[in-house]
Amino acid sequence: MCFFWGAVQIGAPAPGVVVVDLPLRIGSHMLPFLRKLVVSRGFSYFVLAIIILAGVLVGLETLPDFEPNSPYGRLVDWLQQVVLWLFVAEAAIKIIARWPRPWEYFYDPWNIFDFIVIVICFLPLHAGYASVFRLARILRVLRLVSAVPKLQMLVAALLKSLPSLVYVGSLLMLHFYSYAVMGTFLFRENDPVHFRNLPVSMLTLFEVVTLEGWVNTMYTQMYGSDKYGYDDEMKALVVAERQSIARPLISPLYFVSFIMLGTMIILNLFVGVIVNGMEEAQDEFQAEQRERHRKKLGQITVGDELGLIQEQLDQVMEQLQSLQRRSRDTLAASSDPISETA
Repeated sequence: MCFFWGAVQIGAPAPGVVVVDLPLRIGSHMLPFLRKLVVSRGFSYFVLAIIILAGVLVGLETLPDFEPNSPYGRLVDWLQQVVLWLFVAEAAIKIIARWPRPWEYFYDPWNIFDFIVIVICFLPLHAGYASVFRLARILRVLRLVSAVPKLQMLVAALLKSLPSLVYVGSLLMLHFYSYAVMGTFLFRENDPVHFRNLPVSMLTLFEVVTLEGWVNTMYTQMYGSDKYGYDDEMKALVVAERQSIARPLISPLYFVSFIMLGTMIILNLFVGVIVNGMEEAQDEFQAEQRERHRKKLGQITVGDELGLIQEQLDQVMEQLQSLQRRSRDTLAASSDPISETA
């Protein structure tokens, strides 16, 4: 007997032909297994191992012994193809596991990222773009972010921090601009190599804020370029622009204040904003995890309950501290002699 596998029957079936509904067959036999597979820990570890292998292979391609025409290079290229098709199989399994609504696979932004990586690796690039294609393989390593939930949480924290980081970055740019203008006016004649104009001054300040060689730059302004910082070659390059001027008082104040404000304060604001975003992302991650457990198990786990209790305790502690501050303020106001006299 002949079997016809299809999801849609066009016209009447021929005699002796059995029409089998493929989606129904998949749903009754394969879907339960695939749904358990995609959420299993073993499947996640396998995908993680493949991503790490892809990263190792990309690193090996940078070595001379693994050139494309060498035996080792051909082996690495073959392994790269195997990795790519394993990624295709992973995406196909996840899409089929969503049946009869496979489009829900694209509801998750990380799935969209994984799918784009696969599509880029299959682009029909010309041989002249082989190096670009090899660079595109680096994207496979970035899939490590989508495979590890903790890394997803870190990326989510950075994305949540972006609006606040824009304001902190604007403040930092204003700080750089102000000091670059001052540095250009103060040190242009003495040190045209580092403070010739505004763009060069901003680039010099970027080097200073990294704390890399800033002392030498400061000493050049303190003692003058004739006595410190300029050798004969540098003097010959700017012989028409340079005039050695020592500023022993202004230079330390300029550089120390710039570093104190730029490195110790403003950059710490970046850290504070990211930490705040990290806390918000962690709360959302725990809420999503509890929701997944509720859907999968019908109830939340003991760990989820402990997390909820911890959150409630934190809220109670915040309220208690707020009441204590209000109580101290009330006592201080009531013991004020002026208020008592009034």
